[in-house]
Amino acid sequence: MRNKIFAYHYVKLLITSLLIGLICSIIAESLKHLTEHFEERIFEWIKPNYPVLLFILPSVGITIIYFLRKYAFKNRKNKGITEIYKTLDQRKDHLPFFKIPSHYINGFLTVIFGGSTGIEVSTVVATATVGNVAYKKQMGAYAFKREMICAGVTAGVAVLFASPIAGWLFAMEVIARKINKSLIISCTASAIAAALFIYFFDGHTLLPFSIDNWKWSALPFFLVLSLMGGALAVFFTLTVIKVKDGFAKINNNFIRVNLGAIAVGAMIYLLPFLFGDSYHGLNDILAHALETKMSNSFILTLLLLMSLKPIVSSLTLGAGGDGGVFAPSIVAGAVLGVLFAGLCNKFFGTHLLVLNFALVGAAATLSAAIHAPLTALFLVCNLVPNGFTLFVPLLLAAFIAKAFAAFLLPYNVYTYKLIPEKKPE
Repeated sequence: MRNKIFAYHYVKLLITSLLIGLICSIIAESLKHLTEHFEERIFEWIKPNYPVLLFILPSVGITIIYFLRKYAFKNRKNKGITEIYKTLDQRKDHLPFFKIPSHYINGFLTVIFGGSTGIEVSTVVATATVGNVAYKKQMGAYAFKREMICAGVTAGVAVLFASPIAGWLFAMEVIARKINKSLIISCTASAIAAALFIYFFDGHTLLPFSIDNWKWSALPFFLVLSLMGGALAVFFTLTVIKVKDGFAKINNNFIRVNLGAIAVGAMIYLLPFLFGDSYHGLNDILAHALETKMSNSFILTLLLLMSLKPIVSSLTLGAGGDGGVFAPSIVAGAVLGVLFAGLCNKFFGTHLLVLNFALVGAAATLSAAIHAPLTALFLVCNLVPNGFTLFVPLLLAAFIAKAFAAFLLPYNVYTYKLIPEKKPE
């Protein structure tokens, strides 16, 4: 009898997770393409015709978000993935339904108006809330709250990057932080729903460039780049922590919102590449790097982009924009890889493949930033056609960068707070 009860609950969890996966796939797909469409249209219209507007667009977007939070969402703030951890760790806490439209709308507005972050974290919290709402509606057994939340996250990340495996791993590594039978059932069912959705509606990769091969002689260079990616992630983490702490001390809402937004606008005006999630700019950077030799001006541009992307992203978040470190880590890491390979080719006569190093840099930086090497590995493999050709160097880069970042900067990735040093007794 007991086995029949367990079987019934598992079947119910399986069906519920499939339904959650479908709903969250639709949410992620619509947010992804709406954001991409409006971001490109606004940028393509303003940059050649009214470039000065790049200076004020982030202020417009973040100001709209501020008033939406104050009036439409009753002054309830979004705190990113930490909201999910609090919900999971304190079972009486729940993600209220308003988190779905709040993160969806605010993530969309942040990016299309130039806020230099991405929609990944907005999607993760919105889809986690779908799972939490399903739990509250008693669509599954009461013991399966974590499972339903992870089912939502699995589908959201899977659709954003056209990678069900990356979505599954992200839910396990970053959200659940453990693995068991019920989690495997829920996340796998959701991943299957997302995979079917991707197959029928959206299977294209983020970047159009194809990987041909890689050589073992490049392995030492990959290892050095992995350490650099870990260091870049630490720089990013420290910047986010310091900027958020600094903005939290500003009591005047008008000053806090506009100070950050104007600083973001100024940087975007000087370097339009920083506009929005910067995926469009990364395509241009890679195309240029693959077609021409590395000039001194291009080297300087890459150095500025790599250094400023974490800063401008942190300012976006500090000012009140919705987002996280996902897209900025991928972009900054890829630029680091292009810069590293280009400098080696220019000054040391190597013949490193720039695209390969861009992907290894992205995997290393993302892995170190979110402390999820397997997620970073499979996600980056799916950024380009034939990405799994680089499986070995990406695997090494992801684990080495995470370990190096943890060595350089002990911090709690779940709360984004530094871990204090233990004082000798």
